[in-house]
Order: sequence, then C-alpha cells, then structure tokens
Amino acid sequence: MVEQATRPVVIEMWSDLGCPWCYIAKHRLRTAIGRRPDADRFTVVMRSFELNPAAPKQPEAVEEAFVRTHGGTAAHFMAAERRIQAMAREEGLKFTLDRLSANTFDLHRVVQYANDEGLGLEFFSAVQDGFFADALDPYAPDALAGVAGSVGLDGRRVRAILASGEYADRVRADRTEGVELGATGVPFVVLDRRVAAPGAQPVPVYGRMLERAAGSSERVS
Repeated sequence: MVEQATRPVVIEMWSDLGCPWCYIAKHRLRTAIGRRPDADRFTVVMRSFELNPAAPKQPEAVEEAFVRTHGGTAAHFMAAERRIQAMAREEGLKFTLDRLSANTFDLHRVVQYANDEGLGLEFFSAVQDGFFADALDPYAPDALAGVAGSVGLDGRRVRAILASGEYADRVRADRTEGVELGATGVPFVVLDRRVAAPGAQPVPVYGRMLERAAGSSERVS
C-alpha cells in the first residue's frame, strides 16, 4: 500500500487555448507545485474544454472574434486585454496582444495524442506559451507539428491526426466529464478527484489545494 504522505496526486486541468486566464492559471499552479518539497508527487494532465465549439476554422484577429461573438467594441476589448497583459507581466509572463482566434477542436485532438505519449502538459504549454508570448499561429498544421517535435512528439503523426478525425470522441468526452464535475468554463482544476476549483486562483490558494489533496481521501462527486 502506498502511504498517504507519498502517494502520487493527479491534477487534471480543463483548459482552452484562447483563454488568457488558463495561461495565467497554469503558471500559478506550476509555481505552487514547484514550491513544495514533494513536487514530484504531482502530475498535471491536460483536459479538453472548448469554450466556443461553434468558432470558425478560419483564423481572425482575436479582437474581431470577440466583438463578433460577444458584441461591444474592439476598443473595449483591447482595454480589457491590456489589463490582463499588465497582470501577466507582474507574474513574469509575456503577453502579446497580436493573437489569432479560431476553432480549437483540432488542437485538442493533438493534446489527446500528446496525453497518450505522456507529454500532454509539455505540448499544450509549448503551444500556449508560444500563442500568448510569441504570436504563434496554433491553427497551422505545420506550426503544431513543429511544436510537437520540439517536445519529443512525432510531427508526422500530428499531421496525420490533423488530417483525420482521430481523438474527436475523447475531446468531446473530456468536456462532458468536466461539466459533470462542475465546470462551467475554464480554467477548471481538479486535484486527484478530491479538490476542485474554477478560475485562475492565486498561488497561495493552489498551494492550499495541493496540501488538501495530498492528505485527503474525499472524492469530488
């Protein structure tokens, strides 16, 4: 029997690429894990959650997509973006305003493949960091294949997945399961099916969640 103080803890993070709060939350969660002496007990698994399944496949400027979907003006959207940018920079994160928006379903299919290879967090993080920090186009198959290769995945396999319908059912199942666990949006973090929290929580809150999950036997219903 694995003792309570040393047993592994699985952290599931429901996320979507276009969500800036997911970018910030991932950074805060990893910071909280890194502050623990038993950090190697914790494994982060990326789970898929499309915020806008009806989003078009053709990329457009993020402000154009927001105004078309939610209304308002591009000026109001960019003002909100600059506030998030300032918050991200306070935490040491780059945050470009020059981003594209499109349907993320195909990206999530590749994330599922990466999860199978044990590199889901590494792949999603590389895409997410490139998207928010360096204006990566994550909707271009060659770009995704290149990122995949950089983290140890097979770029040719990624191209084959993107040209097929592989992993589609798993992407949809992830979203359904997240909703069943209480997710109404992302980020949504569940630690070992014992502790759950929506939104981008501060590092100390994630720290307390880690402590509770490490010692609790309760389950998220």
